[in-house]
Amino acid sequence: MALARKQKPMTIQAIADQENIPKKFLEAILLELRKQSILGSKIGIGGGYYLLKKPNEIVLSQVLRISGGPIALLPCVSINFYERCEDCKEEAFCSLREVVLEVREATLKVLADTTIEDMVEKEKKLKSLKSSKKQVK
Repeated sequence: MALARKQKPMTIQAIADQENIPKKFLEAILLELRKQSILGSKIGIGGGYYLLKKPNEIVLSQVLRISGGPIALLPCVSINFYERCEDCKEEAFCSLREVVLEVREATLKVLADTTIEDMVEKEKKLKSLKSSKKQVK
């Protein structure tokens, strides 16, 4: 939606086709984003989903958390999906847990510092590089 730069709503089918995402999977994500006031929706002709916030106000960490997936590599360091690892004898002395905790923190920083607008700009840049490489050949 942010890449399209249109203020008009986009249908689930149009988004699924454009991004090559299974429609049922996308539908669930869009509903969650709507519940969390990131997206709005309009029913009927010309209806669909649209951004309620500006792309530079939406950070990736927020979108990932809303869409239901853990950010941490292991459940024992997850903020929202904590589970003790089955084969861990003493969590407090687990060196792997400490390393993965550092990875989680670094990942969260990148995701919290990256907006949807940043992603749009990165995609434009990548497409520009790809088209300039084609012209050189």
